[in-house]
Amino acid sequence: MPAYSIEFVKSAQKEFERLPIKIRTKIAEALGFLAQNPFSDLLKVKKLKGAEDVYRFRTGDYRVLYEVHRKRLVILVIKVGNRKEVYRR
Repeated sequence: MPAYSIEFVKSAQKEFERLPIKIRTKIAEALGFLAQNPFSDLLKVKKLKGAEDVYRFRTGDYRVLYEVHRKRLVILVIKVGNRKEVYRR
């Protein structure tokens, strides 16, 4: 299976950069696994209800929401943040 590339929307990149370094490192590690398999059981990936092709994984109290673009082999990170705020629009 070919590896996916990871891309961030601008707002998600900013959210990611504002996180504490410890959390950022864990999320970056998880994104490495995700590039190999966007639906990894290891990360306990779940599909979000009411959204097409949007998934999430958790790292402690933080969530990463992303879309999978299968044709382009891209994982687009759309939101990164604490579980209390990440699902709000």
